[in-house]
Amino acid sequence: MSEADPHIHVEQKVLEAGPEVRNLVVSMLGRAPDAPSVVTTGCGARVPYAMTSARPESVTCLACRDHAHREYLRLAGQFERMGSTTGTGLTGAQLTEGVQRLRDLAKRFSGDGRP
Repeated sequence: MSEADPHIHVEQKVLEAGPEVRNLVVSMLGRAPDAPSVVTTGCGARVPYAMTSARPESVTCLACRDHAHREYLRLAGQFERMGSTTGTGLTGAQLTEGVQRLRDLAKRFSGDGRP
């Protein structure tokens, strides 16, 4: 971990980062988990948790942006394949909306308009 690293990174496990997962844990357990002090990022660096963000507009590390872009596209693809699986509890419209939101988020991380 470099104290001189001025970049804002994204956590390596992008799907576990952000307020949505934290809120889900709180709703299930009735208490908020402690945030880690240091995390591994998409570029492989270990940085203070405070130097990460789940918001694409805040992430300044290009390697982390690429990592998040790939991860959100991968998850969107998994959701699309899951659509034909019975027992998911999601309607076709919900699944389509979720996939589109993930693709939109991936596009925001790419920063160059690529899908």
